[in-house]
Amino acid sequence: MLRTHHLRFAYNIEASFQFPDLSCETGQGLLITGQSGKGKTTLLHLLAGLLAPHEGEIWIDDVNLAALRGRALDRFRGQRIGLVFQQPHFIASISLLENLVAAGWLGTGKKDRVKARQLLERLDIDSYAHRKPHQLSVGQQQRAAIARALMNDPAVLLADEPTSSLDDENARIVADLLLQQAWQASASLIVVSHDQRLKDLFSQSISLS
Repeated sequence: MLRTHHLRFAYNIEASFQFPDLSCETGQGLLITGQSGKGKTTLLHLLAGLLAPHEGEIWIDDVNLAALRGRALDRFRGQRIGLVFQQPHFIASISLLENLVAAGWLGTGKKDRVKARQLLERLDIDSYAHRKPHQLSVGQQQRAAIARALMNDPAVLLADEPTSSLDDENARIVADLLLQQAWQASASLIVVSHDQRLKDLFSQSISLS
């Protein structure tokens, strides 16, 4: 599970954020909304260990992420946190399958092609395994990004604006996939978005103000 306590971060005097305490159980989803400038991306980066909080704690299971530094933080992030960005940022020169294998290798040091194929099949894009990322549609790339994020059995799955570039039908499909995959992987899902369409799909949500 994921929970935070008294989390605060400041870029400068004018840009300082005090975030509400969060809690998300394994297999559950939490939607975080708010207007631009309210700290949604900053919060996601804190939860991912890409930024270090100035105050507070971030607990993933029994590990305080905010207390980790250097290689220990990198190792924990690679093994226990899955990231789905708005822009997938695949390695353009290799196939979709090899992108997943590379993600697994970076996190665990193992090249697990079997697991990569299983994830592609689970997300119904196994027929595109040997295509380059640019040969996929936007919706297919989003599915592939979810598959890549699941390669290392993350305890926490973080998604940044995963539906902002999608139409209503595909936005619902991607949101349903994220919730379904979090449940199957026993991961805590945190989605950060300004997309108001998602509110009806998540039983838990908070708005940053």
